[in-house]
Amino acid sequence: MLVNSMRFGTLEVPPQKLITMERPVLGFESLRHFCLVEIDELKPFLWLQSTEDSAVAFLVVNPVVFFPDYRIEINSNEIAELKVDRVESVETYVVATVPDDPQNMSVNLQGPILINTENNLGKQLVLVNSDYRVKHSLLRALDELPIQAVQEEELAPV
Repeated sequence: MLVNSMRFGTLEVPPQKLITMERPVLGFESLRHFCLVEIDELKPFLWLQSTEDSAVAFLVVNPVVFFPDYRIEINSNEIAELKVDRVESVETYVVATVPDDPQNMSVNLQGPILINTENNLGKQLVLVNSDYRVKHSLLRALDELPIQAVQEEELAPV
C-alpha cells in the first residue's frame, strides 16, 4: 500500500504493517489506520503515521527507554479488544511532544498506545487512578537514568 505523508513523502507499507486502531488516538477519533515509520537518525523514536491523513503523524517512543520502571495495569476487557494471545506480543508506545525549546520535550505516560504485533490492532488507553501525567519531562528522565558502572570505568582516567 502506498501511504502519503507530508513529512516523509510517499511510503510503501506492506499490508501486514498496517495498524488498525480499535480505540483511536484522543482528538483524532476519525483516524483508525496507521503505520509505524522508523528513521535511523531518530531511534529510539518512531513516527505513528496516519494512512488516512497525510498531515497526521505522532512522534512515539517505548516509554521504558526513558522510564525503566514504567508499568501499567490493564484489565482483561481492555486487552480483549486487541485480541491478544500472548502478552509479549503487545508493544507499548507513548506520544512525545517537542516544543520550540527541545529542553521541554515531554511524553504522555497517561495515554499509552498499545499495539498487538501479531494482528496489528492498536488502541490508546487513558490511565485513571495513576500517578502518570500527560507531560513527563524527558530531560528530567535522562538525568535520573542510572549510569552503568562499565561506562564510568571507560571514562575514568588511567
